[in-house]
Amino acid sequence: MAEQATTSTHSPRAPRRDNRREAAPAEPKQFEELVINIDRVARVVKGGRRFRFKALVVVGDRKNKVGVGVAKGADVQAAIAKATDVAKKNMITIPVLNDTIPHDAEVKVSGAQVLIKPAAPGTGVIAGGVVRSIIGVTSIRNMLSKSLGSTNKVNIAYATIEALKTLVPRDEWLNAPKKAAAKKDTK
Repeated sequence: MAEQATTSTHSPRAPRRDNRREAAPAEPKQFEELVINIDRVARVVKGGRRFRFKALVVVGDRKNKVGVGVAKGADVQAAIAKATDVAKKNMITIPVLNDTIPHDAEVKVSGAQVLIKPAAPGTGVIAGGVVRSIIGVTSIRNMLSKSLGSTNKVNIAYATIEALKTLVPRDEWLNAPKKAAAKKDTK
């Protein structure tokens, strides 16, 4: 009997074989995803309430692309995944000049009004919650911002994206009056 115990493969001193697979090395993510807000929303039906989750997600590449997405799902993970897909489909390119934006912009979406301005080097990003989150996934390092009106996070996010869409590169911005004057002269 003693001989059987020593030849057993399950003795405490025998090395165990590990049948787990080696994990494939994770490829670096192309975009940085940031969940800004998650809400539980309810729909009233005959039997009571049906709860779902709404996620607000911002996606950026830390260069000059950023997008915002809002989606609902049966659980939090599904809502975040759907919102991330929406954000990736709606990405915009931002003109960046010396780690700041080329000029100021003010946009109103629903009740939310967002004002963004360029700032001198070393100023940093001076912005509130949602605007700071959106700017944080871009290459903008110096900027001033003020959120006016509504405190609705979704509307502020959309207003920020619309303000960033209105930005034009510095050379186009400086030459815009010359182009307008040239068009008047040809008439």
